[in-house]
Amino acid sequence: MILRILHKYLILLCFLCGAAALAQTPPQLPDYVREKRWADEITPAILVGDPVYLALKSGHKFLAIHAPNTKARAGVIVVHGMGVHPDWNLINALRSQLAEQGYATLSVQMPVLAADAKADSYPALFPQAAERLQAAVNFLREKGHRKVAMVSHSMGARMVNHFLASDGANTVDAWVAVGISTGVYLQPETFRTPVLDIYGEKDFPVVLANAAKRADAIKRIRGSAQISVAGADHYFNGTEAELTRHVKRFLDNATR
Repeated sequence: MILRILHKYLILLCFLCGAAALAQTPPQLPDYVREKRWADEITPAILVGDPVYLALKSGHKFLAIHAPNTKARAGVIVVHGMGVHPDWNLINALRSQLAEQGYATLSVQMPVLAADAKADSYPALFPQAAERLQAAVNFLREKGHRKVAMVSHSMGARMVNHFLASDGANTVDAWVAVGISTGVYLQPETFRTPVLDIYGEKDFPVVLANAAKRADAIKRIRGSAQISVAGADHYFNGTEAELTRHVKRFLDNATR
C-alpha cells in the first residue's frame, strides 16, 4: 500500500515538474540577426518610400518601409510571406505600385526563422507577428489615416488571419489575402471587414484545392470576393501588375 502511494506521488511530482519546466520555456524568438542583415542590405537601395523602425513592447525595433501619399485614400499595410523581407520581389511591386496609385503603404518586416526552418515552425511566431501588425496599424492611424487595410501574401496571410481572428478583427477596414499558404482560413466567423481572396491559376496545390472552401467562408461578408488570376503562379512572377490592378479595385471599393 505504501509503495503504491509513493508511486502515485512520484508520478504527480514528475507531472508537476514537467509542467513547471514547460511554463518556464521561453517563447521561440525570431532570427533577429537575419532581420538585421536584410535591413542593412535593402535600406540603402530603397527607391520608393523610406525606412522606419517600429518598436515592440519588449523594446525591439523592426524595419518597415513607409511610402506616404499626400492624397492617400487609405493606409495599406503590406505583409510578406515566409522567410523574406519587406522589399522582396512581389512585395516591392505591391507596396510601390499601390503608393503610386493613391495609397500610402507600410511594408513591415514580419518575424522570420533561420533559412532552413519549415513552415510548420512559424505558428509559434504568430503572437509576435500580431504585435507587429498592431504596431503598424497604430503607426498609420497616427499618420492620420482614417482607413487602414492589409495586403498579405502566403505565410503573411496566415499571420494576418491569426491577427484578425484574435484581437485585430476591428482594427482594419479591408483585407487582401494573396495565396494564403494553408489554403484555408482560421475562424472566418470572426472577420468583420471585406476580404479579397486572390490566388494564381498555377498556385500551390493546397491553395487551389481549397479555393471553394475559402469562397464559402467569406461569401456572407459584404464586399468580399474571390479572384483567380489567369497564368499566375504562387509568387505572381510576371503578373505583378495584374495582381495590383485587382487589389486596387477592391481597395477602392472597400475604403470608400
